[in-house]
Amino acid sequence: MEALEELERAGPLASRLAVAQGVFDVVTGVWPIVHLRSFEAVTGPKREGWLVKTVGALITVVGGTLLTAGLRKRVTPELMLLAAGSAAALTAVDIRYSPQRISPVYLLDAVLEGLLITGWCVAAARLWKGRSAEPPAPRYTSPEDAAGFPT
Repeated sequence: MEALEELERAGPLASRLAVAQGVFDVVTGVWPIVHLRSFEAVTGPKREGWLVKTVGALITVVGGTLLTAGLRKRVTPELMLLAAGSAAALTAVDIRYSPQRISPVYLLDAVLEGLLITGWCVAAARLWKGRSAEPPAPRYTSPEDAAGFPT
């Protein structure tokens, strides 16, 4: 019951963010797997095609998970952390390597990922604000209750 209330507090913003990031991640993750040549035409040549496809597969899995959770309106705090964390990791790589080694198009990706991170911070703040200051009441009153013995 408490978990469902927590999901409701995460609200429609979290679900919409999960769907948006999920779609974005699935599309950008599948693209190099399906057609590496067109991906390289936009993002620049890559030395290791297998590595690009591996990263694409991982991004696709994250995106598919986010998309499914967002459509089902089951965005948990753990999923919010996955979403914001993956966006932050991709942003860090975009910013660190874009000026020297990779195409400047990755700076556009950094901006989009930064917007997602901002959205997740807002959603997390709303979730945090909705939490009560008091700990939840204990479910069991005795070891026998916890073990399932009738009293």
